[in-house]
Amino acid sequence: GSQGMISQVIGLSKQISNNITQIKTELIFPWNKLQPGFLPIYKWIFKNSIPKDHKPDILISCGRKSVYFSIYCKKKFNTLINIHIQNPKISARNFNYIVSPNHDNFFGNNILNSIGALHHFNKTNQNIKSKLITCIVGGNNRHYYFGYKEANLLCEKLLKLKKNHTNFQLQVITSRRTCNLVKKIINNKLSNVANIWNGEGANPYEEAIQLSSFFIITSDSTSMISEASISGKPIYVYQLPMKRKSKR
Repeated sequence: GSQGMISQVIGLSKQISNNITQIKTELIFPWNKLQPGFLPIYKWIFKNSIPKDHKPDILISCGRKSVYFSIYCKKKFNTLINIHIQNPKISARNFNYIVSPNHDNFFGNNILNSIGALHHFNKTNQNIKSKLITCIVGGNNRHYYFGYKEANLLCEKLLKLKKNHTNFQLQVITSRRTCNLVKKIINNKLSNVANIWNGEGANPYEEAIQLSSFFIITSDSTSMISEASISGKPIYVYQLPMKRKSKR
């Protein structure tokens, strides 16, 4: 799964127990391409090994591919409580509980709805007063455009912001989804006015959530916006142009 999915699973797991076993689900073809529900589920469709040393009490899954694993384990262990994060795109009856964000528009008797995405970050010390503005940059995806034009426009706005607020320190943090072109533009235009993290060295992301006074976050990632929200500090969502209309 993506880092966003892993953060959600770990975040919920740690609220329940410290005895956690992480499993990354990998499926063979055609199960890895098809939506759950189309094909039957067998043990041999999973590339990853299934732990045999202990019987699990609770299984928490997130993402489409992990739905297969959750249903398999539910049938294998009768007393297992299985919880799925996000809309599984199949009947909620396959799970004891589902935790689905409001923007998924998925509701029911065993469905708990969240505002934004779950994550593993803890509540911060909101009394910290700093002069740090952190811009968290995502990347192009199926919902939003984020290329040459969008990167240049973002940099122009950050330059203007820095010019008008010289007493603030500016930090820019890219993500795994930020393409090399966008990283290059950010480096060329902002290196003189901002601290930039482009994936090399220690990631300042968690420290930034603790210390920043303001956040600017690109609209392509609900996870990044939700994670920064634990800070209790103001968040400005930088709206990227949409590729298609979405109910979200």
